[in-house]
Amino acid sequence: MFGIVISFKDYNLFKGLIGSQWVGLKYYKLFLENPDALIIIKNTVMLGGYKLLFGFPAPIVLALLLNELRSTGYKRFVQTVSYLPYFLSTVVVSSIIVMLLSPSTGWLNHMFQRLGFPTINFLQQSEWFRTIYVSSEIWQQVGWGSIIFLAAITTIDPQLYEAAKMDGAGRLRQIWHVTLPGIATTVVIMFILQIGHVLEISFEKVFLLSNAATYDTSDVISTYVYRVGLLQSGFSYGTAIDLFMGIIGFILVYTSNKLSRRFGETSLW
Repeated sequence: MFGIVISFKDYNLFKGLIGSQWVGLKYYKLFLENPDALIIIKNTVMLGGYKLLFGFPAPIVLALLLNELRSTGYKRFVQTVSYLPYFLSTVVVSSIIVMLLSPSTGWLNHMFQRLGFPTINFLQQSEWFRTIYVSSEIWQQVGWGSIIFLAAITTIDPQLYEAAKMDGAGRLRQIWHVTLPGIATTVVIMFILQIGHVLEISFEKVFLLSNAATYDTSDVISTYVYRVGLLQSGFSYGTAIDLFMGIIGFILVYTSNKLSRRFGETSLW
């Protein structure tokens, strides 16, 4: 945490942290005045927002579906298959995506050709980047994320389901009136935590899947910091950008927690 001081100094490797000149908010102003800042922040917020919008409900839905399975063997098989992508490295996942979407050898384009449609170079078209990124994140995280919600479901009193059956409730009614209220606290807490990470976009995956043709939608805070902070040795500038986004993340968590506490009975603190 002490390294945050770098963002307020004109950091020089040879002068060190103490010997570097104090410049205050210079690099924060430099970032906000940068014409590319708005585009980068927009891309980051949109990727994080889409991931939260579509990625957060996915493990809840999977957990509800798994809970409805009566065959123990099939349930374990589905769980194992859904967990596997989480343990693959980002490099492997990105390689699978590249091979799958290749315009010449990709399985998806081969299917398009058989159906009489033209091939699409997905990774060279900026309008496809957000869909590819969010879809791959859901595929990789959905199984592992469902564990928490499955654990929450197991704490629900079975007598509640029996009472619902006696009242004539079918499976959907039981899910709506028993299961979802039973895991509501867990859902709210996880949602608040996810909001804090909405601006944390996976650098590795964006870096491996993006290229110059897709920068208008794929260039995010993490890749920008990599270029200006490491490749161009702008350590103070890169630190200032990261700290600025960290503060925004803290504000989002604090605000969502306060709203949750005001309108409900669940909050982190």
